[in-house]
Amino acid sequence: MTGHEWLSSLKEYEGADNNESFMQLAITFLLYFCLIAFMFYLVLYNYPYWIVILTAFPAAGLHVKIFIILHDCCHNSYFKSPRTCSIIGHICGFITFTPFYDWQRSHGIHHASVSNLERRGVGDLWTMTVEEYRSSSLLRRIQYRIYRNAFFLFGVAPLLLFVVVYRLPHQNMRRKDLFSIIITDIIIAVIIATAYFTVGLIPYLEVFIPVVTVASISGMWLFFIQHQFKKVYWSHSGNWDPVKAAMDGSSFYNLPGILRWFSGSIGYHHIHHLKPRIPNYKLRKCYNNIPELQEITPISIFAGFRSLFLYLWDEKTGELVNFSVLRKGG
Repeated sequence: MTGHEWLSSLKEYEGADNNESFMQLAITFLLYFCLIAFMFYLVLYNYPYWIVILTAFPAAGLHVKIFIILHDCCHNSYFKSPRTCSIIGHICGFITFTPFYDWQRSHGIHHASVSNLERRGVGDLWTMTVEEYRSSSLLRRIQYRIYRNAFFLFGVAPLLLFVVVYRLPHQNMRRKDLFSIIITDIIIAVIIATAYFTVGLIPYLEVFIPVVTVASISGMWLFFIQHQFKKVYWSHSGNWDPVKAAMDGSSFYNLPGILRWFSGSIGYHHIHHLKPRIPNYKLRKCYNNIPELQEITPISIFAGFRSLFLYLWDEKTGELVNFSVLRKGG
């Protein structure tokens, strides 16, 4: 096949298999709530807290997978019925502290604008070009360096985002976005109140703080590595190509099998941006069956950490670069 003719072959992977979706949902929820119950048992019967912490890691992995199910529901790819997607998406949102409609809106903007230099700012990570940084004020440079610092991105921002920012209304909201924020906040408040009058607030925090912390950091890392790597594609609106934005502006993060399961195969992110209606459980099969998708250079789990030291996009080289390029360029 020549050009982009092979893209038509992706259509057969679009759309949900309801049986597959319900099976994945049931297994994920069952394992998650069993682990949470086990953690409460450990806390309430005074087992060593390090056992609780260890259990929090697989629980956090399942927390991430529940978010991936929410993510697929946002694209109406997880069930054949958009209404079912909305219902399940809201339930997953209550668990992951994420207002469904509001996140669906910002994520939709992200898909429509990924790798477009003129449309940055919604649903993405703040990325400046070399020339933008050079022409910025000292205060803005300091803000950017703080934002791009790994301690802030993965130590402060994840919990701040899921625990605080997602609880608050903001400008340019639709009515249903506000509804999803309010209903999510109410359900979270009811859950915390129920915990207070049953198991107690301290045991609740001892269980959920490590789970939400590990899950939010993991989720932030996945989102970071999906669009922050050395050869990532960016373009001005006039030359922006949606296929190139998907194939070269999104990564193939090649995770080991167990991590691929917990992350819902979201590492095949170039495929997801090509066809958002492909549910997570079809992404790997799609990759294996279409040779053109395998031409993208994979990022290994360890090689991905190099992206932590890339901060600016250089329009001259078409690459993400380190701050050291500022010295080389005078």
